[in-house]
Amino acid sequence: MTSERLSSLTSWYAEWTGLRVAVLGLSVTGFSVADTLAELGADVLVLTESASEEYARLLPVIGVRAWTGSLDTVPEELLAFAPEVVIASPGFAPDHAIIRWTQGAGIPLWGDVELAWRVRDKVTRADGAPADWLLVTGTNGKTTTTRMAATMLVASGLRAAPVGNIGTPVLDAIRDPAGFDVLVVELSSHQLWYLGLQDGPEPVSPAASVCLNLADDHLEWHGSFQAYRDAKAHVYDNTRIACVYNKADEATRLMVEEADVVEGARAIGFDLGVPGPSDLGVVDGIVVDRAFLADRRTSALELTTLVDLDAQGLAAPHLVSNILAAAALVRAVGAPPAAIRDALAGFTLDPHRMEVVAIADGVTWVDDSKATNPHAAHSSLAAYPGAVWIVGGLLKGVDVSGLIATRGPSTKAAILIGTDRSALTAAFERHAPTVPVFEVASDDTEEVMARVVELAAGVAADGDVVLLAPAAASFDQFSSYADRGRRFSAAVKDRIARGTEGEHDADAAPGDR
Repeated sequence: MTSERLSSLTSWYAEWTGLRVAVLGLSVTGFSVADTLAELGADVLVLTESASEEYARLLPVIGVRAWTGSLDTVPEELLAFAPEVVIASPGFAPDHAIIRWTQGAGIPLWGDVELAWRVRDKVTRADGAPADWLLVTGTNGKTTTTRMAATMLVASGLRAAPVGNIGTPVLDAIRDPAGFDVLVVELSSHQLWYLGLQDGPEPVSPAASVCLNLADDHLEWHGSFQAYRDAKAHVYDNTRIACVYNKADEATRLMVEEADVVEGARAIGFDLGVPGPSDLGVVDGIVVDRAFLADRRTSALELTTLVDLDAQGLAAPHLVSNILAAAALVRAVGAPPAAIRDALAGFTLDPHRMEVVAIADGVTWVDDSKATNPHAAHSSLAAYPGAVWIVGGLLKGVDVSGLIATRGPSTKAAILIGTDRSALTAAFERHAPTVPVFEVASDDTEEVMARVVELAAGVAADGDVVLLAPAAASFDQFSSYADRGRRFSAAVKDRIARGTEGEHDADAAPGDR
């Protein structure tokens, strides 16, 4: 329930002074919330189970109190504080004790995105309006699409930034004294679940929005695939100009059909085929827009070509889909085709996303450690059929049998890592029994990738690709997907530097550890 006071807090310049706000969590997002509220003059209590030395030192400096301890139950300090609103970091799942208490007590529950929307007018554009927002979500491709869209906007001469789940909190961008014309906001399913709770008078209303795709992920957090899907669907709520959806993914079209949008908002589709009117797609190797032009029934605008994208390492099918989605978003706010072409000509992928880390003795070594779920790994394997596939980690309750049934049989070999190897082994036995399968059972983080690379080198021949596309989270053995990718890359380069040492692994047999 939103109180009368909270209903009035729809501007940076509203009366936030003295508002009692409990902030849950003290990582990057939690600190950005606490820092913003302190600047607004609110009375803030941060509750966290742990805090970095830097954040613990800064809280007293900005005038914010903190309570550190177990959050398995509702702390007495929180009860005594009697918050008027609770703002939770995205890591707090719907079934968390404090989240359940907050909702049961009828206390408004926000995420950082709702707070950012309410105070987005701190710095306005030359026309006096706040920055437009473009929202990006999906099971895979969010960060790449967000970066691409922001790069296209900058090439258009606009001040734009990629923010949100991508790493820079949206609240930090809102408070940037230089201001922005457009913010491209990457949203996780966790953030969107909180966004779905908003009931204020001015809910988040993006200029354009997209859900790139939908597949099983984060089921432990949401509790079910349906709950995960419902959270993702909130990306389209109150969209003003364009709801962009993936024509190859029926779930995203249904989200758009069911969305409550601003009157006049259009549904804009994209896929790798020939586009219809109001779509973006590919015609004879040319990426085209048939949505944002006056004569869209008989004409199309060229954005780039597959030949040009291939020269940039951006021609893999899932990357072309990301480009089409990003282009649709920025075209919705007026970016010209030439700016899109120029932006892509200079665009490079982030590390650990289809990154070729080495080519030696005819073998290409590819780091796609960011492929942390089966849907992402499916795209990787589609780009590199016949690869020696390094797979495994923490599956997060997701079933991998469908991935292995469709992509496993075409792989040259599989090297299994991580704690959930048994599920992978069973899936290969059932769906790809002729594929050689190797297991690396080591729990030693320092040793895992060295052994993986030696096994892969023993299997790969001239012309082969060795692909790290784990289809799983990394936290069972590594600190992050980036750590996993760095260790893989280092092991590859170390082996190449050593030359022919370790050639005994050429005789490795399935089941070797």
